[in-house]
Amino acid sequence: MSFKENLLKKIQINMLSQKILQSIGPSDSGLKLDKNAMRSLLEMSPYQYQKERDLDLYIERTDDRQSNILVLDNELPIYQTTIEDVVMRKSPYTKEMLSIRNIIKILKDSDVKLSRKEASLKIVQKKCIDRLDLTYKEADITAIAQEGSDSLKNGYTEGIIESLCLLAELLDYQPPPKAFRIPHYEIFGSAGEKVGGEILYGPAVALSRVDNSLRMIKDQVSSLDKTKIEFFQKMVQGKEKAAVEGTEVFRYLTEEVLGSGFRGS
Repeated sequence: MSFKENLLKKIQINMLSQKILQSIGPSDSGLKLDKNAMRSLLEMSPYQYQKERDLDLYIERTDDRQSNILVLDNELPIYQTTIEDVVMRKSPYTKEMLSIRNIIKILKDSDVKLSRKEASLKIVQKKCIDRLDLTYKEADITAIAQEGSDSLKNGYTEGIIESLCLLAELLDYQPPPKAFRIPHYEIFGSAGEKVGGEILYGPAVALSRVDNSLRMIKDQVSSLDKTKIEFFQKMVQGKEKAAVEGTEVFRYLTEEVLGSGFRGS
C-alpha cells in the first residue's frame, strides 16, 4: 500500500480503538464490549480467528508450544499459553472440572493472563499500527497537500477534510476541547494540558462545512482565557483576520510536517 493508504489505515485503527474503548467498563457498569468493532480491529492485526467450543479465539503464534490468545468476550483477556489450556479455563466440560488441578486453574488464571480490557485493546491497537509502513518522502506530503488544495479550489468538502485529517495525524493535531468547539466547523489543533486542568490549544486549523472557508491560527490559546477564546471563535468564523487562510493553510501544514522530525527515506 502507498503511504497515504497506510496513514488512512492508521487513522481507521485509532478511530475503531476509540469506539471500542468507549464500550469497555467495569463489570457492574452495564457496558458491553462492541464486538463488531473489535472484530474489525482484529482483522487488521496478526491474530488469526479460531472457534473452540463456544469461544471466539484470536491467536498469535509465538512458538510451537504457546501462543498469545485473545478471547473475544466482555473481559477481553489475552493469555500466553496453549489453546487447550484457554478452552479448559474459559469453557470447561464437566469431566474437566473433576480435577482439583483444573479447578485451581479455572479459579485463578493470573499465571497465564497477560492483560485484559483496556490493556488488551492497547496491545492489539499497537500490533495493528506496527504492521504499517509509515515512512514517507517529501513527495508524499506535498501530494497530500496538493490534493487538499485542489479539493478546496473545487469545493470538494470531503477531499479537503481527508487531506486535513492526514496532515493533522502527522502533526498530532487533535479535535478541539469543548471550549473551542464551533458548530458546523471541522477543527484540528495541537493540544496540551497543564497542571490544574488548563488546556493550551493551537496552532489550529478550521474548515467551515457551510462554505469551505479554511483558516488557521498559529497561537496557543488557554482554555482559561475567555478573551482569547472569543478571538479564536471570531477568527474561525471570519470575523477576525486569520494568520493563514485558504490554500496557504496546506502550504503551512506541509512545512510544519517536513520540519517536525521528518521521517523520510
